[in-house]
Amino acid sequence: MANIGFIGTGIMGLPMAENLQKAGHQLILSRHFIAPPASLVDGGATVLANPREVAQEAEFVIVMLPDTPQVNDVLFGENGLSEGTGAGKVVIDMSSISPSATKAFAEKINATGAQYLDAPVSGGEVGAKAATLSIMVGGEQATFERALPLFQTMGKNITLVGGNGDGQTAKVANQIIVALNIQAVAEALLFASKNGADPAKVREALMGGFASSKILEVHGERMIKGTFNPGFRIALHQKDLNLALEGARELGLNLPNTANAQQVFSTCAALGGSGWDHSGLIKGLEHMANFSIRGDHRPD
Repeated sequence: MANIGFIGTGIMGLPMAENLQKAGHQLILSRHFIAPPASLVDGGATVLANPREVAQEAEFVIVMLPDTPQVNDVLFGENGLSEGTGAGKVVIDMSSISPSATKAFAEKINATGAQYLDAPVSGGEVGAKAATLSIMVGGEQATFERALPLFQTMGKNITLVGGNGDGQTAKVANQIIVALNIQAVAEALLFASKNGADPAKVREALMGGFASSKILEVHGERMIKGTFNPGFRIALHQKDLNLALEGARELGLNLPNTANAQQVFSTCAALGGSGWDHSGLIKGLEHMANFSIRGDHRPD
């Protein structure tokens, strides 16, 4: 069993940390970011003052934070992880952040003698709780193999994609696919409903054909029922699509459908929906159409 520092125990991080603790690992938390969850403390987690102290005591340190600036602060800010890392330690960033920034972060951490893995995840809160996350890893093969038992405690589909930054690149690609699939399902159900068909029955019919997908199954049902409590918030998906579009500009690429999906998410945000589940993208389309697939056919 390992001593594992864990920084970032939010919607995703908490169940991931709980699964590590249930597997018998000793968790070490920092009180500088948010108050350590009672469930982890009651389970035996140690609480220290800051990331530097966590890194000094832990063999592995996992970071699970909302965006690039927060990761930068935890790694390199005052009393940051980098001040406590050294030979034999592994820093694992499981946040979804900028691939280019990740490469720079990895270079700095590796220069301390520690090893860096970027290992963003897909699967949402449900996958985090069930320990079925897909984990996309960038880093050295030997470091990946050393961390693999930890990944296997949190996920199922675990892939070493390549070097540092490649895990984050895979996650951005994942978020492009998910966003465009959500938009495709939303547009299809809106079209069907406006044309007089029952969207629930249309979804049922499509589930048996080539259009079937996890998005149609899970998020299609959310759209029909209007249940948009967040499993993955629109604001976070906007952040991920910003990473895609910024990266595309750096690479001289045009991602027109990604840009369009981002515009629909922006419509949702303008309606006060930044905190909706990303399946709530349909409400942006409904607003533009002045038509809802639910109830009295007026946008909520």
